Amino acid sequence: MKRSLISSALVLALSVGVMPLQAATTAANSWDAIQPDREQVIASLNVVELLKRHHYNKPPLNDERSVKIYEGYLKLLDPARMYFTAADIAEFDKWRTRFDDLLKSGDLEPGFIIYKRHLDRLKERLEFALAMLDKGVDKIDFTIDESLETDREKAPWAKDRAALDDLWRKRVKDEVLRLKLAKKEPKAIQELLVKRYKNQLARLDQTRGEDVFQAYINAFAQTYDPHTQYLSPDNAENFDINMSLSLEGIGAVLQSDNEYVKVVRLVPAGPAEKSKQVAPADKIVGVAQGDGEMVDVIGWRLDEVVKLIRGPKGSVVRLEVIPASNAPNDQTSKVVSITREAVKLEEQAAKKSILNLEHEGRKFKLGVIEIPAFYLDFKAFRAGDPEYKSTTRDVKKLLGELQKANVDGVVIDLRNNGGGSLQEATELTGLFIEQGPTVLVRNSDGRVDVLADENTGTYFTGPMAVLVNRLSASASEIFAGAMQDYHRALIIGGQTFGKGTVQTIQPLNHGELKLTLAKFYRVSGQSTQHQGVLPDIEYPAVVDTKQIGESALPEAMPWDSIRPAIKPEMDPFKPFLAELKARHDARTANDPDFVYSRERLALAQSLMTDTVVSLNETKRRAEQQDIEAKQLAMENTRRKAKGEELLKELKQEDEDALPEEDKTKPEDDAYLNETGQILLDFLGLDSAVAKH
Repeated sequence: MKRSLISSALVLALSVGVMPLQAATTAANSWDAIQPDREQVIASLNVVELLKRHHYNKPPLNDERSVKIYEGYLKLLDPARMYFTAADIAEFDKWRTRFDDLLKSGDLEPGFIIYKRHLDRLKERLEFALAMLDKGVDKIDFTIDESLETDREKAPWAKDRAALDDLWRKRVKDEVLRLKLAKKEPKAIQELLVKRYKNQLARLDQTRGEDVFQAYINAFAQTYDPHTQYLSPDNAENFDINMSLSLEGIGAVLQSDNEYVKVVRLVPAGPAEKSKQVAPADKIVGVAQGDGEMVDVIGWRLDEVVKLIRGPKGSVVRLEVIPASNAPNDQTSKVVSITREAVKLEEQAAKKSILNLEHEGRKFKLGVIEIPAFYLDFKAFRAGDPEYKSTTRDVKKLLGELQKANVDGVVIDLRNNGGGSLQEATELTGLFIEQGPTVLVRNSDGRVDVLADENTGTYFTGPMAVLVNRLSASASEIFAGAMQDYHRALIIGGQTFGKGTVQTIQPLNHGELKLTLAKFYRVSGQSTQHQGVLPDIEYPAVVDTKQIGESALPEAMPWDSIRPAIKPEMDPFKPFLAELKARHDARTANDPDFVYSRERLALAQSLMTDTVVSLNETKRRAEQQDIEAKQLAMENTRRKAKGEELLKELKQEDEDALPEEDKTKPEDDAYLNETGQILLDFLGLDSAVAKH
């Protein structure tokens, strides 16, 4: 994507009345001197104008949006409602419906006042926690029968400082108990928490006016959609990271999750993915350089954690992560060593395998093409190199080899494929259709651009299935959607990610604005946004869709549809879908991998609803042991059914379980195996109908 697709220049005269401005400096233990500067005022006015003129939705900046800005800002600063008091909120409420007018006039003062009050409250809370720890963690009584509500997003604001003190007493007690259950000694717990809070306190004094401005303008920008974002001058220098939050060095897409930094997905063939020790929804709690000291990053901003994780190619970074597979409230962490490196194009290349299956007494061969990303070697392509690498060229070659091997059909595996080149999604679609549109791009002015396969002829006409999951995103969704709309393949697996918007970067006088200015639509007219692609036959989810996916993001733009680009043709799959699903259900009812996936997801969803934790150590240990016993029983039931060695404890799984990508035979992949069986079911049903 070009850094700017907007040609109109914005020149805003500062004829508005603003308070005298001064440089953003901080005195020791004081943020009174932090004030908005002239550059920030101009930038804020430019952001207002850019969003008004060029955002895809062009929603009005009015009182209704002012309320959203206000609520979003409070959520950004105090997501668990553990800092501000009810009196603070009553004081701030006078601006509730005025942020629209304040932003239009370049008045940033209320945004700065709220942020500085947040710093005051945060300092008070950290000092309270340190005073409590100073008495010694061994003095905390874990025999009292009391509890803590962990989901405080909609909790009432604390009545006063005494109510906050009680809340924080329980919070510190909970943190100590979590670490005790993770088998840390009292002395180590004391040292860790004291160091964590002291570090956070020291970082408060480093707060700059730019930190305040970025938070406030982002609270405004992100009421439009989650991908519209202000980038400060520092962050603008890291444009590639901010566009995708994909870290050059370890290959992971990260996002903030309250006080934690959470892994959203892994870049195919990146160092983190190759380590097999990091997974989506894992939380990063510490970062160390090589053999250096582990830095606790709980409570840090995302961009600060990014800076720690990035580093020169060939250097080692150690991450302390809490696995997503842990029981809720289980803080047991592990340390992962990753050597930073650039992701090599050849390692992301599509690869093929043969899936040998027995179906209804006959033996079949299916070709499998795994596509980790939609890649294109732009440098070689522009240089006119006839051997440039691309997804389409590689897949075409692999299809030719599979056809020579006389396969009965092909499965395109797009699991965990986060997207890439839009051009490649279009060209790959062209291998499987005669000719025609592949994707529609609707711009903010309502104009619809049609990307199409202009070449006549179909390279591969054989039976096909496309396997997707929640981590199949963007270009993957465009390709899978086209295959579904042209009735060219059965789409099997999980509901895809739902990222169906296009962003651009617009330089400002101070920093940059990333804004959403277009939306993708399938040739059927359906958006890929929010809903993603819904499979014809659905598999159990591999990750919780409430945590990962576009629909999990606040203010995500909705699904909608426009006029289709192709006339609907008879769907050859539709008459058989009910029978295909019935056969799939019967086949997987007792399949150990499918049973395990369903049970694991059901347990996770059930635990998510229980947000009150006991602060009584005996009760808490019993609850955690019960959850771990259920997880271990599920894992061992799966292992027993597959003839594998049983585990004595859950933590063994990290070392013993063979990662899916490392399995030597495609037949060992339960989801891939079942996809092949569904495709063969269809071929049998279709053939039987044809004979009659």
